[in-house]
Amino acid sequence: MRLNGFGFLMLSFLFFSCGQNNVKVDKSLARYFTENKVEGCFALMDNGTGEFTVHNLPRYRDSLYLPASTFKIVNSLIGLQTGKIANDSMVIKWDGIERSIQAWNKDLTMYEAFRVSSVPYYQEVARRIGKDTMQFWLDSLGYGTKKITSPIDSFWLDNTLKIKPDEQLGLVKRLYFNQLPFFKSYQEMVKRAMLFENNTNYRLGYKTGWGFDEKGNNIGWIVGWIEENNHPYFFVLNIESPDKNIDMVTVRMKILKDILKELDFLQGKM
Repeated sequence: MRLNGFGFLMLSFLFFSCGQNNVKVDKSLARYFTENKVEGCFALMDNGTGEFTVHNLPRYRDSLYLPASTFKIVNSLIGLQTGKIANDSMVIKWDGIERSIQAWNKDLTMYEAFRVSSVPYYQEVARRIGKDTMQFWLDSLGYGTKKITSPIDSFWLDNTLKIKPDEQLGLVKRLYFNQLPFFKSYQEMVKRAMLFENNTNYRLGYKTGWGFDEKGNNIGWIVGWIEENNHPYFFVLNIESPDKNIDMVTVRMKILKDILKELDFLQGKM
């Protein structure tokens, strides 16, 4: 595997946790979860002050959930660092299996696969990385529960690996500042893939995730940052619903955008 010196500084990269003194629990945000008939949590960190705005602090700080496709952030970085992904233009050929998401049914580059959240592409990346190397990096990062106890191409999807919302926010914060133990150029590639909105008022970078817990409940994620006036804020949204028919793609983004607007983002006010 291809490593740099940072790869061995495991204890230096433990994910950020909020303390009691810099947290504002905003009860007004509860309505965005209630009106969409979901449970969940949201947290936003002001990088300038270190202050957190949080809905449902216990869930944010203490609860563990499968990362689902948010794991593509780490899978990409490990793939790039180990040379299993040459760069974000590297194509993995479509295996010819028709899947319900049409955007997956073709040859894809890493950049494209990340942005359409192609599970098959990243399952192949994980197989090429291999269990031992993947485990090394999960340990180095202190990523969630760190355990790989199921197949290498599904452990982030089947609830054997779990992570706290707090840890997710810490991961994207370190990524934003190129502080993860990967080459800077690779962190920049992943950040480019995460940047979905870039206009005169703001830059919004994120990765979504959607999976199911052991009870069959939908678990949805959006993790990322909002940047206004060159000032970054980091956020994590985690939602849960037993509704088998929930439109997760729409609901999670609606909640995120509604909360950000409530906090005066996305409108050129910050």
